[in-house]
Amino acid sequence: MQNGAIAAQFEELAELLEIQGANPFRVRAYRNAARAILDSTESIAAAADSIAKLREFPGIGEDLAKKIQVLVQTGSIPQLAELREQVPAGVVAMLRVPGLGPKKVFALFQEHGIRSLDELRLAAEQNRIAGIKGFGKKTQDAILKGLEVAESAGRRVYLSEAKQVAEQIAEDLRSVPGVAQLEVAGSCRRRKETCGDLDLLAEASQPDAIMDRLAGHRLVEAIIARGDTKMSVRLFKGLQLDLRVVPAESFGAALQYFTGSKEHNVVLRRRAQDMDLKLNEWGLFRGEQMVAGRTEQEVYAALGLPVFPPEIRENRTEFALAEQGPLPRLVELDDIRGDLHMHTTASDGSASILEMAEAAKSRGREYIAITDHSKRVSMANGLDAPRLLAHWKAIDEAQKSIKGIRILKGIECDILEDATLDLPDDVLEQADWVIAVLHYGLQQPREQIMKRLMCAITNPHVDIIGHPTGRLVDRRKPADIDFDVFLDACAKHRVMVEINANPARLDLDDIHAAAAKKRGIPIVISTDAHGFADMDLMQFGVFQARRAGLTRDDIANTLPVDAFLERLRQAKG
Repeated sequence: MQNGAIAAQFEELAELLEIQGANPFRVRAYRNAARAILDSTESIAAAADSIAKLREFPGIGEDLAKKIQVLVQTGSIPQLAELREQVPAGVVAMLRVPGLGPKKVFALFQEHGIRSLDELRLAAEQNRIAGIKGFGKKTQDAILKGLEVAESAGRRVYLSEAKQVAEQIAEDLRSVPGVAQLEVAGSCRRRKETCGDLDLLAEASQPDAIMDRLAGHRLVEAIIARGDTKMSVRLFKGLQLDLRVVPAESFGAALQYFTGSKEHNVVLRRRAQDMDLKLNEWGLFRGEQMVAGRTEQEVYAALGLPVFPPEIRENRTEFALAEQGPLPRLVELDDIRGDLHMHTTASDGSASILEMAEAAKSRGREYIAITDHSKRVSMANGLDAPRLLAHWKAIDEAQKSIKGIRILKGIECDILEDATLDLPDDVLEQADWVIAVLHYGLQQPREQIMKRLMCAITNPHVDIIGHPTGRLVDRRKPADIDFDVFLDACAKHRVMVEINANPARLDLDDIHAAAAKKRGIPIVISTDAHGFADMDLMQFGVFQARRAGLTRDDIANTLPVDAFLERLRQAKG
């Protein structure tokens, strides 16, 4: 059982207990445990044979450790099963309605039999909510307005979409007269894989003017709420955007606060309290006197901390790193020299070898690897051995026609369902670069998935495991991989792992990329480009690497081509 599955059950426990009015400290304990489990780079399940081992994880006490042990051993938590019978899933969804807290949700369910968003809407439209004690007409109207938000909540969009929309709107609003500064905050600024909403912060002398511009923006579908200094609008796919106008002296504090994460901010507030200070979105205060707030740097410096890159503000390792000295410089897009996963018209790409090389060169790449599909991917016109050998000759010919970029002969070779590779060793040994991947049979049992991965990792001609889990973010579950075994094997056999920069993949994720770093495994960030535009996706792989705390030295394709090839030769020994 993977950490994400364990964490999800504890988060659900917290939600159900909250609805039932359980002790808030107990609810918080489950939420903190879920967070710690999700963020851990170590396998919780692997430690479940020992209560003592489980208690070594942050936030895991005796009671939680016992529940984890039962969950891993049996696949369920008896308490959670009981709560699910008592509180239907539709009731939990009602928590997403703005203004409906756990007590009101439980009252609607327990006393009035309302069990879903649809039933809640019907009751409000029939004017039945207004007559309930503690609700009234005003609350009923607010529920009707909030139902659209609730029904769209949980719909998340890829970072690539969210970032594009946020930056388009931000660029437009910056041109409004009186806007001194405007920044994107929230999960988009932290570069999370998906975003459920967007946050913009502005310093503006005329708040009404910037809100009027936002109200009329072509990407805005509806206005949810508007006040003197805050406005909420609904964008595409139900995405909500909140704009806040703050004074100049508070802009840095607000930017820090609304960037988050919540867990990072909790640590900052505690640190401020230990210094007899108070930190909030308006600034850092000693009593009534503001100590800092104009810039993020000012706020962090007053707390004796460096300005953390937004991507690592998750209360994972950033504070420990700050205690050790200057923060490491995280990898940047300009550090990337090679793109080592791309396709051409030989399989399912849209451009020729030479066209892909020219496009990569124009983006500053010094080398690329052409890695068309092997024959198993028949729908993509995958290459069998004779076609692949001919394709590699064509790469050699293309190389003669272009200067300033090196083209490596590669292949994206499928790891077949029977734990063999899609091409014979005598062909693979002629490649400059072999990516082994799982494309099919992703729902096989863990034992078979691991057998397949070990087949590739132990093959002397495989250089890297590409998009290791095969997941599609929010669309397809990852393969069931024992990551401790997988990463230990990669380290032992000197096989690299990929962060696939396609926003639908971002595979490895940040947690497992950090675990790879701890083992000294070189990571390659690649675009998996099937055409020119895909090459611009490299930034999203870099964001993922930064969230994992990776530096330039952790990324193999930041090396010059000769140094990179030398590293490959050493790995093959």
